Amino acid sequence: MVMEVMLALLAVVESDYDDEDDDEEILCCLDLHLHLAMAAAVHLHHHYLLRPPPRRAMCLFSSPWRSLPHRSGRLRSSLPAPTCHIAVAGTDESESEFVVVTFYKLVPVEDPRADVAAHLHFLQGRDIDIHGRIYMNEQGINAQYSGPRKDAMAYADWLRRDPRFSDILVQISPALSGHAFPRLKLRYKQSLVQLEGGTCHLPLVEPSMRASPLTPSEWKAKLEARKRLEIEAAGDVSEHRKLLLLDVRNDYEWDIGHFEGAKRPNVDCFRSTSFGLSEQEMDSTDPLHGVDKENTDILMYCTGGIRCDVYSTILREKGFGNLYTLKGGVSNYLKSEGSAEWVGNLFVFDDRLSLPPAKFAEEGGGADDGSSRWLGRCYVCGSEVEELRHRNCASIDCNRLYLCCGGCLEELRGCCCSECIGAPRLRPLLPGHQRYDKWHLYRDVVSTISS
Repeated sequence: MVMEVMLALLAVVESDYDDEDDDEEILCCLDLHLHLAMAAAVHLHHHYLLRPPPRRAMCLFSSPWRSLPHRSGRLRSSLPAPTCHIAVAGTDESESEFVVVTFYKLVPVEDPRADVAAHLHFLQGRDIDIHGRIYMNEQGINAQYSGPRKDAMAYADWLRRDPRFSDILVQISPALSGHAFPRLKLRYKQSLVQLEGGTCHLPLVEPSMRASPLTPSEWKAKLEARKRLEIEAAGDVSEHRKLLLLDVRNDYEWDIGHFEGAKRPNVDCFRSTSFGLSEQEMDSTDPLHGVDKENTDILMYCTGGIRCDVYSTILREKGFGNLYTLKGGVSNYLKSEGSAEWVGNLFVFDDRLSLPPAKFAEEGGGADDGSSRWLGRCYVCGSEVEELRHRNCASIDCNRLYLCCGGCLEELRGCCCSECIGAPRLRPLLPGHQRYDKWHLYRDVVSTISS
């Protein structure tokens, strides 16, 4: 019986993995889930040995766990814990509102798989309702998740009790409607961010090898100084200390918002970022090519800060000495300084996709000055687009994130170009701000229509 329970539970667990998960990661996760499944199965086995005979035939999962309050979308990366729950009346409405929480910390972790198990145990025992991505490895933790404010902060507060993570910068923004992520993925991952060649070999946990962090106010002062330098240096061929603003994000993120003066990055995936690595004599696509490494201050920014921290270690090894990064990224800046020096919205990697600066200012208790108006461009025809919100190409084999005007959207039936219209795996055009689901949910419908 124990083996039957284990097999049934592991079948559920394996359904949690996505097509993009690499084999090694899946094997690591299944190893963790195997231990959890064994513990749960043994618990269930002892329960049946000790309880009196049932009055009627029971199915495999007829256990005390079934009496727990049902919560849709509960943890799929782990197994429910056999614990009791007491409903608390009069819950503060602000505690039940959904928020998105992000944080990371680069710090040595001796046994990250044991930490993952401890985190899962805490979430199960408290029946914490969070969805998102929480990755841990020997270099730290990287987390983005959504949930009711009470649950979301309960996990963050619990983590802060660990001396290694006591000083993490927890950033909060409003969720638009319920969860911003479909489910929870809490697991060991070899790289906290996706980068060509991985990050295990990089000195991420050595602060001296990372860029020097600037507070939002210090960052704003640097940007203002950069403007003054540009004015003073106009028409002057003498040597000046230079400031270079480097957007360490993807091109589609820049398209809906960026700091004034930052060039559009020529990359659509952080994994393939190669700023400062070009060996060619001339490379117009590399903003760091030919830069005076000793007399140029490089100001790096990204959404939350982790991509800059990771990539700055690569630039350090390439001889770039004057590296600065925005502490907490753009989201922390918008919360503290509003949209000063920023234009447009901020791209976020969840179901919301795009957030105006005012949303961050509200969470920070401030007021945005509303000066961040920015018009994007339709990827297809180049016309101005006021609604700064991406959509995915209807062709799942393309799946490009792009801005699109209403006319091109209807004409190309949700595709980003005429070539994608004839793609074999084509999803239907979704109205409004709906996001595409997994392909298998459309596959049978598309096959029926085609036949």
